[in-house]
Amino acid sequence: MITKIYNIKQIITYDKVKNDVICEEPHNILIKDDLIHSINYSETDIIADIEIDAEDNILTPGFIDSHTHLIFSSNRSNDFSKRISGQTYLDIAKSGGGIKSSIKNLRESTKEELVNKCDKEIKHFIKNGTTTIEAKSGYGLTIKDEIKSLEVIKELNLLSDIDIVPTFMGAHDFPSNIKNKESYIDLICNEMIPEISNLNLAEFCDVFCEKGYFNCDQTREIALAANSSGLLMKLHADEFEDSGAAYLAGEINAISADHLMKSNKVGIENMAKNNVIATLLPGTTLFLGMNTYANGRSMIDIGCNIAIASDYNPGSSTIYSMPLIMALASLYCGITIKESFIAATFNAAKAINRSNSIGLLNEGYKADILVWDINNLNEIPYWFNSDRIKSVLKNGKLIFKNNIH
Repeated sequence: MITKIYNIKQIITYDKVKNDVICEEPHNILIKDDLIHSINYSETDIIADIEIDAEDNILTPGFIDSHTHLIFSSNRSNDFSKRISGQTYLDIAKSGGGIKSSIKNLRESTKEELVNKCDKEIKHFIKNGTTTIEAKSGYGLTIKDEIKSLEVIKELNLLSDIDIVPTFMGAHDFPSNIKNKESYIDLICNEMIPEISNLNLAEFCDVFCEKGYFNCDQTREIALAANSSGLLMKLHADEFEDSGAAYLAGEINAISADHLMKSNKVGIENMAKNNVIATLLPGTTLFLGMNTYANGRSMIDIGCNIAIASDYNPGSSTIYSMPLIMALASLYCGITIKESFIAATFNAAKAINRSNSIGLLNEGYKADILVWDINNLNEIPYWFNSDRIKSVLKNGKLIFKNNIH
């Protein structure tokens, strides 16, 4: 299948060679099957099966949301109300709300119910320009329910127009019926991880390394088991307190460490030294009514590559708009609009080990393309949301068209 996109105002993309965001004015883009074959090609003797008129609009790569908790069954609007009344995230968790309430609800849901619910949610991501999502398990915390969650992701990949990258997160919390925490660590390391690896249900393993959840020693033990089973590590790190998780992320060669609001300089330096992507989640800080945004400027100055993501989940961020996340990152995390754009595209691809295939408009990359009714890059976060997206292509296929335009 050959697809031609013509009448292009500009393409905006990160350029690896120039190490900068570039704006070009090609006459056309040629897509063969799911890949960008050439940009600004000679039209002689090429007959396209499909022609797409960009209508003098700007093209960018599709957004990559490298941190979500997509697989949940019910919302936590009651928790939201309690936070507005003054309770903290940790207060709510201790009273039986928070993650534990999501665990109860997911365990009571069938796989079919979860697939139907999550498939509807994915359409909201697509409308907001996201063409690849990382999705975690972590609301099951039994072998049966963690496998169920990951099987939902596998089925969603068959149903959905976009790619969903699976992460095992059995270390999201300790089940309420577990009296000995070490016995649950053993369950994760000796039963959950080997079984999930054998079933080929996950690419990554994530741990909530935070006071009150999993400490550094426990996280290190889980990381060793995950690596032995071929899973790459990610960490929820230093969201509420400096727990040493950022430093640990470098020590265990995690592909990314996420949140990082309370991380110290030494920890960030160790991440930079070991090429760990620092993923900022400013939507969570906003949603929780906090002002402790991660200092992205400092991380970049230290030498870290920065990604940004939505952290879409039922308890601390129901945001699925990457344009909004770009705006929050630039407003509150000290990074420029160019840097937030790179963080939502190419660096986000790095955070899910896909920087050789997505995140750029470049020959040989997947044809994941957004068509924008804007005049420059600054307008993406300026408008705060997705209504300037005219259409979305995934793997060269038109999957969304905005009928407002």
